[in-house]
Amino acid sequence: MITERENWLRAIEFRHPEWIPCSVDFLPIIWLTHREKLEEVLLSHPLMFPDHKPGSTPWKKLSDYYTAGKTTTDNWGCTWRVEINGAEGQVVGHALADWDAFKTFQPPDPRTKEERGDRDWNKVKQDLAERKSKGKLAMGYGGRLFDRLYALRGFENLMIDIATDDPRLTALIEMLTDHTVQVVDFILEAGADAIAFHTDIGTQRALMISPEKFRKHIKPMFKTIFQRVRNGGIPVHLSSDGRLLEIVDDLIECGVSMHDPQIRANTLEGIERAYKGKLCINLDCDRQMFAFCTPQDIRNQIREAVERLDSPEGGFMIFASVCDGDTSLENIHAMCNAMEDYCLKG
Repeated sequence: MITERENWLRAIEFRHPEWIPCSVDFLPIIWLTHREKLEEVLLSHPLMFPDHKPGSTPWKKLSDYYTAGKTTTDNWGCTWRVEINGAEGQVVGHALADWDAFKTFQPPDPRTKEERGDRDWNKVKQDLAERKSKGKLAMGYGGRLFDRLYALRGFENLMIDIATDDPRLTALIEMLTDHTVQVVDFILEAGADAIAFHTDIGTQRALMISPEKFRKHIKPMFKTIFQRVRNGGIPVHLSSDGRLLEIVDDLIECGVSMHDPQIRANTLEGIERAYKGKLCINLDCDRQMFAFCTPQDIRNQIREAVERLDSPEGGFMIFASVCDGDTSLENIHAMCNAMEDYCLKG
């Protein structure tokens, strides 16, 4: 049997994987809600959670970015505030809310700093090599892109910048591009199998900006960064919530290998039409229904997604991200059972 790493690479590269890569993950709030009972679920599904160690207590290890009442400033100078324990906070202080601050602004040193803490590239290299030696995927993380812009400027400011084609925005994007390219080069040197980027740019109904403005301001950044990765011989995983159907062909042109479209925002029909056979789908199940639906609803959604979007060549993965603390253990069991039946055994 091939390794998890090889199967994932076959799936993203349309090289006939043996099974559909799938996963279920949890925000800390889910652990805080269910605690040991959630661990019992994980232990009852060893196919889904082969690396889970009995006795793990992730609810006791919350970072400041997930602890209610905490206010923390990241290495980009953006201040985060957490309101709900176990749920990630939001940016309430924007380093470049005033353009005057840009005159002296310096991004964090990619050699020594991540977004939230220090970075040791030797350790990164060792960790990637260790994962490969165990047959696990060695994924590198390239950072935030579009969402980094609105974290720095503030959402309303950024929308005005884009609408007015502010020349200072061009300079800011160039700075972010240069910084990210440096990170990419370090990750390539460290030996990653793929590089993931985060760039929430969609709402549930449309892009946050028009496709024309995307192509003018954001697409050149994407293309420069993603082509750097592809020229390094590895795939690009882009994570972006919301409806992106209008720019799927642009993402492909930029060099994206895989994107994680959300069912609710894009619909299965839309995803099938825009993605299937052209761009690897890492399907984001409808997390907004998990706390309100039946186990059968979840099973039906996963079954239909597999039937419509999978193919023998590959190009399809699926995951469920559980974010609502009201999601029942019964529904979490249903996610795991369905993925085992339709992705791992089917």
